[in-house]
Amino acid sequence: MRYRLVALFSAVLCAAFCTTAIAEEPKNDVKGLFLLTDYPAVTLRPGTTSSINLKLQNYGLPPERLALSVAGVPSGWTATLIGGGQPVAAALPATNSNVPLELRLDVPKDAPVGSTNLTVIARGSTPEASPSLPIEVKLATDLPAKLTLNPQLPELRGTSKSSFEFQLGIKNDSPKKVLVSLSAQAPQNFDATYTEQYGSQELNALPLDPGQSKDVKLKVRPPNTVAAGKYKVVAKVSADDATATSDLALDITGQPKIDVAGREGVLSAKASAGQEASIPVILSNSGTAPAEQIELSGSAPSGWKVSFEPKAVDRIAPNETKEVQALVTPAAKAVAGDYVTTVRANARGESASQTFRVAVTTSTIWGIVGIALIGGALLVMIGSVVWFGRR
Repeated sequence: MRYRLVALFSAVLCAAFCTTAIAEEPKNDVKGLFLLTDYPAVTLRPGTTSSINLKLQNYGLPPERLALSVAGVPSGWTATLIGGGQPVAAALPATNSNVPLELRLDVPKDAPVGSTNLTVIARGSTPEASPSLPIEVKLATDLPAKLTLNPQLPELRGTSKSSFEFQLGIKNDSPKKVLVSLSAQAPQNFDATYTEQYGSQELNALPLDPGQSKDVKLKVRPPNTVAAGKYKVVAKVSADDATATSDLALDITGQPKIDVAGREGVLSAKASAGQEASIPVILSNSGTAPAEQIELSGSAPSGWKVSFEPKAVDRIAPNETKEVQALVTPAAKAVAGDYVTTVRANARGESASQTFRVAVTTSTIWGIVGIALIGGALLVMIGSVVWFGRR
């Protein structure tokens, strides 16, 4: 009895699983051979060559060789079926697969304006396995304008100080000469201008002959204060009733900006000749990226010494400040007065400098020595007077 219950339970689970699997299996009631295209009616201009993309689809039938042909081709026209880049006369689509084809039409210049009906045929062993596709071809002497816009590199990366240059290819696919207007949509405070591919002449419009292509540059300059991030720019070209756009992107990385100042804005200090004086120096980063490996240097009058404590700063984050000490030693024989010392900070291409006024006073030691010399000279002179007066 127990084995019967187990067997019954297993059968119920199997039935439920199989029912679920069958229910989830997609149903496809379509079977047969089909010739398909996205555009079964097109407009061409006499004297041109055009291509129409086709697809020979097999739904649920065994593979079969199908002979290909085009019926209804007017005198003087050339209709060629292309497969894999070369003319083909037959195709063999696998089950539930398709074969891509291309109908290439060469229309003579003297072809009369009007409509022509062509039929692409894939002939199999039976009428049911012989699909056909009617295509209407209308000839017109004046076709609507058509433009294409292709960027060479749609995304560029740089800092806020970079000038981003996008190479754009513009093509006039219409049968007439057009004047193409150039424009761009950029974020606020971004400067976007078109120039020649080789040159600096700014462009607002560009004449293009039928079928002609030209390359231009779209220069985009972000403001120096822009934050790091990705920004979208839309390039647009238009002529008559035709418009083409291309989405471009600027990946802006952060840029440090170093400033050098004195503590509380004070840019002056006092020092004695021959003695080291410490000047507080404030380093700040007002940029959008950390400033790293900041090296400090200074220049002063001849005979002076300038050093720093610390000698370098590893990192200053955006909107952060660091204080260092500029150790300035005037020359031992420096005359009392005001002197200029320059402090510089360099961090991987970013630099800043500031000048400090140093008021030098003569050392007290030299004052004492001077007084002693003067006193000694007076004593020598008095002694000489006394000596020679006795004689």
